[in-house]
Amino acid sequence: MIDTPMDPVHCLLVDDLEENLLALEALLRRRGVVLLKARSGFEALELLLKHDVALALVDVQMPEMDGYELAELMRGTERTRRVPIIFLTAGTADRERRFRGYEAGAVDFLQKPLDPDILRMKADVFFNLDRQRRELARQRDELRAATEENARLLAESRSYAEALRHADLRKDEFLATLSHELRNPLSAIAGAVQILGAEALAEQHDWARRVIEAQVGNFSRLIDDLMDVSRIASGKIRLKPEPTDVRPILERAVHSVGPLVKARGHGLTVAFDHGDAAIVVDPTRLEQMAVNLLNNAAKYSEDGGRIAVRTSLREGTFVLSVQDTGFGFEPERLPEMFELFTQDDRSLARSEGGLGIGLTLVKRLAELHGGGIEAESAGPGRGSTFTITLPATISEPPADSSASAPVAASDGPAGQGASRRRILLVDDNVDAAWSMAELLRLDGHEVEIAHDGPAGIELAGRFLPDVVILDIGLPGMDGYQVLRALRADPSCRGATFIATTGYGQDQDRARSREAGFHHHLVKPIDLHRLAAILSGPAGADGGA
Repeated sequence: MIDTPMDPVHCLLVDDLEENLLALEALLRRRGVVLLKARSGFEALELLLKHDVALALVDVQMPEMDGYELAELMRGTERTRRVPIIFLTAGTADRERRFRGYEAGAVDFLQKPLDPDILRMKADVFFNLDRQRRELARQRDELRAATEENARLLAESRSYAEALRHADLRKDEFLATLSHELRNPLSAIAGAVQILGAEALAEQHDWARRVIEAQVGNFSRLIDDLMDVSRIASGKIRLKPEPTDVRPILERAVHSVGPLVKARGHGLTVAFDHGDAAIVVDPTRLEQMAVNLLNNAAKYSEDGGRIAVRTSLREGTFVLSVQDTGFGFEPERLPEMFELFTQDDRSLARSEGGLGIGLTLVKRLAELHGGGIEAESAGPGRGSTFTITLPATISEPPADSSASAPVAASDGPAGQGASRRRILLVDDNVDAAWSMAELLRLDGHEVEIAHDGPAGIELAGRFLPDVVILDIGLPGMDGYQVLRALRADPSCRGATFIATTGYGQDQDRARSREAGFHHHLVKPIDLHRLAAILSGPAGADGGA
């Protein structure tokens, strides 16, 4: 008994006599073999068109079309030319008849009456050959598919390897840029500190103080940009849209880049063509987008360039465009223009500062608003135009615009003229605590310092503070634990509690608020913001 695969083989039986077909069927019937019966050559041809046949047993003497004619037709058709044919005859099997049968394409010539065992053995040979042929075809197809899959995987692996190489190169370039961007303000601060420690003129001391303030601001912006990219990537930035008069927003953005524009001798024009309508946007994020585009235009324009800012309303869309006469870019660079950590020219000879994330931030913030950004350039050296489009939900201007007005700069380091407060400062960084305490004392406040939680709790009982500035990241007993102890202490009843930390994400602010802090300030602390808090009523909740 031969092995039977899942797919059966087909055997064609052709004889004009029904009794002969039934006899053949009885001899060859077994599992895994389908017997197809035809009473004429024409019926046989119809069955051959429908089925793949492993063997054809054909009677030589048939009316209308004999076995030889059927064999010749089978050999003349591509589909059936390779089907093995065994002729069956009851006539004389002389040499001439056998020769004609082999000439017609037969593989064997059997004389009736047939020997059952010989017929079965010969048929099984062709059945097995057909199974082997199909198995080889299946293996060939699998090998071809495996080869194609291997080729695809190889191409993908090469593509991934190239992407990893490119990403690794960009990472190295970014780290080099980050090192450069951090060392520049550090160098300026180091020089300013030396001036403050030397016997210098009052105006030199004032210059050094301004340098330090500006470079600390640069540090803060670098960190904020990095954190914003991380927040957007993780979906943690939540817009706070409100009816906004974009004029003061853009005016503040222009003012913030004013020093760079002035230093480079650029001309800057602003045209507001959106009427008096208030646009529903997140004002903080709109200002951030505008500042990034203006910084980009100012940095990547030769000295004495021109920058034009324009707003408009077009078919329900608010449009903000920033055009410059700067370096421009090749059109093929457009797809990577907004990729993370990409700069127009990474060479130090043309490095204008920044981490290469400004345009990425603008694009993602615009998309969070449901809008987008486009860039155009006529080519290198021919300037660029960056255009933000945002869905323009028009609103009436807010009745009280003071909420969006900037906090006025104070005269002193923390705001001269604030009411005198008793301030307990708890921070494990000795230098940071001392410098903050000195600034607050210069502003007329009474300040005591503790460098860990237990010391702060003990000092609060004696000092009776109006305000507690509490570092969250204290060793051993963290700021949240200290806060719980101080809120339970009658000596701190009515005090204002201010959390200070290096973490400023939404969940960090929410945790501070839930813990009981009135305010959450991110280091380095904005002294003007702190001054505004200290000048407010004790215990007032300004939001964490």
